Amino acid sequence: MLESFGEHRWLLWAVASAVLACTEMLSGEFTLLMLAAGAGAGAITAAIVPGMWLLQVIVAAVVAALLLTVLRPTLLRRVREAPGYRSALDKLVGSDGVATSDITDGHGQVKVDGEEWSARALEPGSTIAAGEKIEVYEIDGATLVVYPVFRSLSS
Repeated sequence: MLESFGEHRWLLWAVASAVLACTEMLSGEFTLLMLAAGAGAGAITAAIVPGMWLLQVIVAAVVAALLLTVLRPTLLRRVREAPGYRSALDKLVGSDGVATSDITDGHGQVKVDGEEWSARALEPGSTIAAGEKIEVYEIDGATLVVYPVFRSLSS
């Protein structure tokens, strides 16, 4: 049985390429896609010269490395510059959550979309009580700037 894999090593490369490409759909960062292309190049090399496994590995590694260093940054830049693109942090703005500790204009904790975040109140001098519902106004570094949902903001 192992002899058949030696003759059809291209199939192993092709399966690896397909698995990496399908897994890429979960991440969207193009890294696994570049590795899948490298595995595809390994499959083509294995089909042309089936006995030279070291050459197959070298071709796969070189193609993947070139794509990771040349093509991936270009693709990421184009995606991030596309109209309507919002990063995961940008999507937090406008999200609802709940204060898990008292929040002042200096510090506090909130839970938004199931994740715990550092937070501070939007209005200076105000305090948001633990358990109160909040909405994210903006992001300041790694801190969410929030305001209470059911209280009016002072003008």
